[in-house]
Amino acid sequence: MTPLLSVRDIRKTYGTRIGCTDVSFDLYPGEVMGIVGESGSGKSTLLSCLAGHLTPDRGEVIFDTRADGPRDTVTMSEPERRMLGRTDWAFVHQNPRDGLRMSVSAGGNVGERLMAVGARHYGQIRETATDWLGRVEITEDRIDDRPRAFSGGMQQRLQIARNLVTGPRLVFMDEPTGGLDVSVQARLLDLLRGLVREMGLSALIVTHDLAVVRLLAHRLMVMKSGRVVETGLTDQVLDDPQHPYTQLLVSSVLQV
Repeated sequence: MTPLLSVRDIRKTYGTRIGCTDVSFDLYPGEVMGIVGESGSGKSTLLSCLAGHLTPDRGEVIFDTRADGPRDTVTMSEPERRMLGRTDWAFVHQNPRDGLRMSVSAGGNVGERLMAVGARHYGQIRETATDWLGRVEITEDRIDDRPRAFSGGMQQRLQIARNLVTGPRLVFMDEPTGGLDVSVQARLLDLLRGLVREMGLSALIVTHDLAVVRLLAHRLMVMKSGRVVETGLTDQVLDDPQHPYTQLLVSSVLQV
């Protein structure tokens, strides 16, 4: 099987400080990879490099595009990368306000993503938006409400609907349950797990919460000081960690 994403030797520095270095892995269609580590481990820097939000100092991010086959997204033109971000890629931010238009209605937020890929029929756009709001457990009578009137959990569910409505093949998630209380987290995780399975999504999830990756990720990558120190099947890594740092994470000695 051809990898959907092939990451080769990614490195990003901030002056003399290493953000991430020597990171390589393959992600296959329908696979979810979790990336964990304490604050400052490099996981968010890595995700930003992979999603095109940061330009790495070195390395390749090869994505198997629908039209042209494998392409290095690092060397893509900015318009090509933006189009990828509207079609085959999606990015779920920890703070939903970073991924939503707060002055636009819930339906408008979802509709904007559809219009970005060419949808123009108002009735069809509204119908699709209504359907997707229902799929993320937002009732139809809230379609014209603005996100600022929603709870944090509802805002996150709306951001997910906005991102997934165009059927992306790869979703980047940065602490998708961060800042939510435990009951809201559980509901959101159940929703995400169902959508990932139903849509056959590939995903990269950065989180400090090992319970999140155990529930959602097939494979796990552990980072420390910008480097990958352990990788493997999620249950294998969490149940039988080999690296001392992973052992500390799993035993909750480190506060991450």
